Amino acid sequence: MRIGVLTGGGDCPGLNAVIRGIVRKGTQLYDYDFLGFRDGWRGPLEAATTPLGIPEVRGILPLGGTILGSSRTNPLKVVDGIRRVKENLDKYEVDALIAIGGEDTLGVAATLHEHGVNVVGVPKTIDNDLNATDYTFGFDTAVNIATEAIDRLHTTAESHKRVLVIEVMGRHAGWIALHSGIAGGANVILIPEQRFDMDRVCAWVEQRFRINYAPIVVVAEGAMPLEGQMMVKDDSRDAFGHVRLAGIGEWLAHEIEARTGKEARTTVLGHIQRGGTPSAFDRWLATRFGLHAVDAVHDEDFGTMVALRGTDIVRVPLAEATVRIKTVDPALYAEFDVFFG
Repeated sequence: MRIGVLTGGGDCPGLNAVIRGIVRKGTQLYDYDFLGFRDGWRGPLEAATTPLGIPEVRGILPLGGTILGSSRTNPLKVVDGIRRVKENLDKYEVDALIAIGGEDTLGVAATLHEHGVNVVGVPKTIDNDLNATDYTFGFDTAVNIATEAIDRLHTTAESHKRVLVIEVMGRHAGWIALHSGIAGGANVILIPEQRFDMDRVCAWVEQRFRINYAPIVVVAEGAMPLEGQMMVKDDSRDAFGHVRLAGIGEWLAHEIEARTGKEARTTVLGHIQRGGTPSAFDRWLATRFGLHAVDAVHDEDFGTMVALRGTDIVRVPLAEATVRIKTVDPALYAEFDVFFG
């Protein structure tokens, strides 16, 4: 049996650990043959392949990124995209496909399964916003990186008595902002799930200065102010229809400085959160996902995604995993009100 493997969407710490787990178990236990597809869905769309066996996965466990490459190619937006993908899978005699990715990558996988492709999904995203799984690998690493950055910025904020705004990733969900902000002792945390009031943000900032403390503001890239306080944004979109986000941190710092008279500076962590070696937890979770994905293929349980529920790895329908994104519950966000301001 020949199995194709691809990694789609944004790069993420732990992708190589998944690939290693898939190939090691599939080769040694089931005697499967593997073929890597390059650069996400571009691989099966354009017949871009690479060998994938034991030699190729040796030593990749601690490496960030993905040895297969990635992209935001969307075959559903390409003329005859589904047909081309299926023809190339047949050309290389691929019996099943393991797609490693987030909402967009697995949304394509779900559609392809409806068109007869044998596919199993593995959940990946640093945003932790994929439905039907408690955690996605990559999230823990991103939170650790953001937390360390916040810890370091506390000292320079105190030294200069200025506001420091830290912009972290999170288009629709504020999991990174919330986790890293609480872990790093931030005084203001702004997330996409709840529009924020600039008057209240400035009140929190001024309250911290009254007790001789330089405030730290953590904001997710997708956070937005109340209507009427709207920042100017870029409306250009990627292949999956997502607006290209940029600038909320700078806008926020400018508004704070203009309204309070306090000096404010911005640090945008950006792709730093996605790069570098994965944390121990992400290596562990990614490896388990890889091992269980191969088992799902062996059981011919196609159209499913492996997921973490508690401490168990289970299988859920791809449709359940992609029907909606997992966002921060307002009640959870409200638990931390005591730390704001």
